[in-house]
Amino acid sequence: MAGTYRIEMKNCAFFARHGVLKEEEVLGQRFYVDAVLEVEEGSALLTDEIDDTVHYGIAFGVIEKVVTGTRRKLIEALARDVGNALIARFPQIRQAEITVRKPSAPIPGILDYVQVSVITRG
Repeated sequence: MAGTYRIEMKNCAFFARHGVLKEEEVLGQRFYVDAVLEVEEGSALLTDEIDDTVHYGIAFGVIEKVVTGTRRKLIEALARDVGNALIARFPQIRQAEITVRKPSAPIPGILDYVQVSVITRG
């Protein structure tokens, strides 16, 4: 069985309008996304060719399109949608762990952020 390697993208930042509250839709806020992609080895490690791997510039664009696209109430659903979109675009991804951070969560307390991680398997 072929091996795998991992591509990690950290703190991809986007302005979007996700959340349960009407104010979150109106005002919007910044969201941060981490993607940890477990990729089938294939031939990329031997060929040294970008076309044989997950092009992380394109992957960033896929993440951006999902995050700035359809509004979601839950960051859990947003993380799932990002994972599904990446696996659809890059079938060599065996597993995508997507973490979405929401630093301005509207709760009555002090915290740095709320984050949710969802694992999607290809």
